[in-house]
Amino acid sequence: MPITERILGSRALAALTSPHGVDRYLEQINPMWAATEVRARIVDSTPEVDGVATLTLQPTNTWRGHRAGQYVQVGVELPGSDARRITRCFSISSAASLPGERFTITVRANKEAPAGRQSVSKFLVNDARPGQLLHLSQADGDFTLVESPATPTNSHLLMISGGSGITPVMSQIRTLLRDGYNGHANRKVTFLHYARSPEDQIFAAELAEIAEQDNGIDVHLRHGDNFFTAEELADLVPDYRDTDTWACGPAGLIRLVAEAYAESPRLRMEFFKISTGAIAGGSTEGDVSFTRSGRSASNTGASLLEQAEALGLKPDFGCRMGICFSCVSTKTEGTVRNILTGEESSLPDEDIRICVSAPVGDCALAI
Repeated sequence: MPITERILGSRALAALTSPHGVDRYLEQINPMWAATEVRARIVDSTPEVDGVATLTLQPTNTWRGHRAGQYVQVGVELPGSDARRITRCFSISSAASLPGERFTITVRANKEAPAGRQSVSKFLVNDARPGQLLHLSQADGDFTLVESPATPTNSHLLMISGGSGITPVMSQIRTLLRDGYNGHANRKVTFLHYARSPEDQIFAAELAEIAEQDNGIDVHLRHGDNFFTAEELADLVPDYRDTDTWACGPAGLIRLVAEAYAESPRLRMEFFKISTGAIAGGSTEGDVSFTRSGRSASNTGASLLEQAEALGLKPDFGCRMGICFSCVSTKTEGTVRNILTGEESSLPDEDIRICVSAPVGDCALAI
């Protein structure tokens, strides 16, 4: 580590610059200087299809790089958001990066956001321009490859994606191709992707080029009403349950894939949006109280974050998927169910992620 980095990251300097920290002062001199925080400058924004764009980011030297399939939290101070930094998670779409290297995220604008209301994804797709600064986390996530030219196996790899779920899978495929992957009879990749229509197909030209090359990667695109079925998957890969598989996409697709694999340990899954059906089974009895604000209402069965927002409260949040921990709050009383896992907890004074926690009966939060 260079001596300047050791000095900037030292506890002594942090104490001298308290309470603002070293990075607040460095940012005033040059926004791309950082001791511990990660920021990135937008280098380019390229439209993919309607409502989707790929942003090329140049991170600060504090960026530790990423593995193919990981995601990054992106923080933006949106106009009209009361200067609060709003954070969302986006999968990295470029090949694996080294510390300080450029990388890309491919973003679909959130069409479900209320009309006239800005969102991080809408801002990044429609309004972000080269030169603008974004706040980042380090890359995270376990949806990563185990295969590389340096550690080859004879495994047949299978990748299944739907909609925007293609982004981490493209990072994996781009990494394999960049690093010299070349399949043979027993070592290949089958890539199955679902999109609403050919016009909605992200990376269409690149996928067509990959499909034409002799590279051991078989690309199968399905559009419109061609929904996932276990029967079709068995036609493509007869031994799919015994094949290392990565599946990413909407919760509905991932649920069907999980059922087809019947708890096979070879399946790795990731999805971007919580299925509303996961909340539907929750109890709608009792009342939910937000003790600091003095507000309460009948339990609707929705997540605690959504119920707080319905009362006009503005608790901190980030990804809304239980990943970033920005929304952690203290539950003082009651029982909650984890929307993702179904697990229930009745511990008092418990810190919970309110975006993925639904109350079961009466519940009280320190908000």
